Amino acid sequence: MLLRSIWNGHVRFALAHTVVEDDGRRAAAYVRPGHGYARLGRGEDGRYLDRWVTDEPAVPALWERTRVLWLIERGPAHSLGLFWDDATHEFRGWYVQLQEPVRPSPYGFDSTDQALDVWVNPDGSWDWKDEVDFADAIRLGVFDEEQAAAIRAEGERVIAAAPWPTGWEDWRPEPSWPVPSLPDGWDRV
Repeated sequence: MLLRSIWNGHVRFALAHTVVEDDGRRAAAYVRPGHGYARLGRGEDGRYLDRWVTDEPAVPALWERTRVLWLIERGPAHSLGLFWDDATHEFRGWYVQLQEPVRPSPYGFDSTDQALDVWVNPDGSWDWKDEVDFADAIRLGVFDEEQAAAIRAEGERVIAAAPWPTGWEDWRPEPSWPVPSLPDGWDRV
């Protein structure tokens, strides 16, 4: 399965996943080091500012360092990722990916990343992520003030609901599962 972030008619990010479970309401999709993905490059300052204004294509790469199980629900404007250190198997925490609700695509799911995210530590403490990228997107007109407020409100709603632990924290993948790569056509919208 491929999860893509599309904005302004271009694939900005694409990541190949192994589907662990899909009950029609929620998919559990796994990523480990070696999985194929594509993303826009970062600018010299390490920021993604250009992703909102560039026509440059996303470039293929390989996922590194962490294992992630994404819980992708149809409907909500977020997905929840569980992160483990690949080398030590230590559970690192939960990642709330704020995004448009996923929509089916020929490859899996498409959405649009909304820049702002939430990181939740195993002890339940949390922080906003990518606030500078979010501010850049607002300044560039990607999100107006009303949209920005709705995005932040979704993050606050998830934080208040605290849907963790999920029951997946001790889950382990099958070591024999093949490592997926990006399929042909991953970059076509």
